Amino acid sequence: MPSPSPAAPDAASPAVASAHDPRRWWILATVAIAQLMVVLDATVVNIAMPSAQAELVFSDNDRQWVVTAYALAFGSLLLLGGRLSDLIGRRTTFIIGLVGFAGASALGGASQSFGMLVGARTLQGAFGAVLAPAALSVLTTTFVDPKERSRAFGVFGGLAGAGGAIGLLLGGFLTEHLDWRWTLYINLVFAALAVAGGLTFLHATRGRAQRLDIVGAVLAGAGLFALVYGFSRAEPKGWDSPWTWAPLVASGLLLIAFVVRQRQAGSRALLPLPVVLDRNRGAAFLAILVAGAGMFGAFLFGTFYMQTQLGYSPWQTGLAFLPQILVLATCAQLCTNIFLPRFGPKVMVPIGLGLAAVGLAMLTRIDLDSTFAADVLPGLMIMGAGMGTVMPAAIQTATLGVDREHAGVASAVVSTSQQVGGAVGTAVLNTIATSAASAFVAAHATTSPPAPGVLAQAAIDSYTTAFRASALIFAAGAVLTGLLFRRRAATDGATAAVAAAGEVRVAA
Repeated sequence: MPSPSPAAPDAASPAVASAHDPRRWWILATVAIAQLMVVLDATVVNIAMPSAQAELVFSDNDRQWVVTAYALAFGSLLLLGGRLSDLIGRRTTFIIGLVGFAGASALGGASQSFGMLVGARTLQGAFGAVLAPAALSVLTTTFVDPKERSRAFGVFGGLAGAGGAIGLLLGGFLTEHLDWRWTLYINLVFAALAVAGGLTFLHATRGRAQRLDIVGAVLAGAGLFALVYGFSRAEPKGWDSPWTWAPLVASGLLLIAFVVRQRQAGSRALLPLPVVLDRNRGAAFLAILVAGAGMFGAFLFGTFYMQTQLGYSPWQTGLAFLPQILVLATCAQLCTNIFLPRFGPKVMVPIGLGLAAVGLAMLTRIDLDSTFAADVLPGLMIMGAGMGTVMPAAIQTATLGVDREHAGVASAVVSTSQQVGGAVGTAVLNTIATSAASAFVAAHATTSPPAPGVLAQAAIDSYTTAFRASALIFAAGAVLTGLLFRRRAATDGATAAVAAAGEVRVAA
């Protein structure tokens, strides 16, 4: 893998060699382990929350901070993490992220208080923001052959889409059969494997001898922090609360200032604007954001429904998502290896988003008498097919043709899109679901407190309303991305080969 430094002699040679380096598949395995660890950690703790709450004794109002702390640190520091990957080298950043994430996980698993757990989750998010862009940029710069690139991104994109469901499966097993602390300790195993792989297989690269845009980093970090924080306050505080709208307004102002700063920063820019202003890349980022918004909401309310209405244990809930994971993984490989090279993202991304919308629309039919096999499983599997089509295609398009010196920050925008989408989707869907439940109780309750049957039906109404809103999000994303993508974007074999060769030439 070549150094992005222009001073490196014959910088193209390692890059060309990497296309035939037998270690490249071990590199994929290493990156896949790291990607899985980061993505599943967004959900693996959710199932363990009741057990952690009982042992550490914290309130329902405080419980959300175990999840929010991770999201705030991760979302606000991703662009900085991506730029660090470009400046100090991908391998170095990758190892730092892994070691830091493992240390934070060990701290969280050993938590003796609520504050210690939240602090550990914050550190997890911070090191995850360093690790995630480095992992994707390693993949982007390792696989330059179009066919092999498709296979690699099929694996990576499949994990990006299925990681949340795998987190539910793993979290349920660990909580039920071991202890909630193992939902954090398990990361030590993932990190150890990835560190060993990184030290053994990753090529050392030199970063660019260039100063970091500190002002841009502060503006981006503060803007993304305010954005994620504002949406996280919407459900507990309400949309009319200053705790919600003030951070969102501040986020808009800070991100506008960040864009202005990037236009002025030139080669020192934290996020070179051409990386995001390319039409196809912008459409891909939008698809990832939409997928994050709808996907996290579906996992959240699907989990609620299975545990509260179907009476599933955490482990059974995780197992219920297994068919979806298998369908997603299969479709990810079919999409990237067969359909994407033939039809391009303009066709495949909207189809994937449309399939996800159909799957979620099917989940709106659930009621108090529904069964998993007849009423839930078909919708989950169709949604899995959609996500398996969208995520690999969008991630591959978002990183295709990016200069090697910008691979880290482009990868960071991919992760930022998914993270911000998840935060926005969870906040909006939580608010919609809560409002639907309250409206149902107000319209149908004849006693105070409401009868159990009314409360049960109100919960069902809140879930179906959330699924309907998620379906609309995916449907809108399908229309918008279909309009934004250029006809026959550069994903077919010949064009992709030219783009990949161009990446090597730029590095030289």
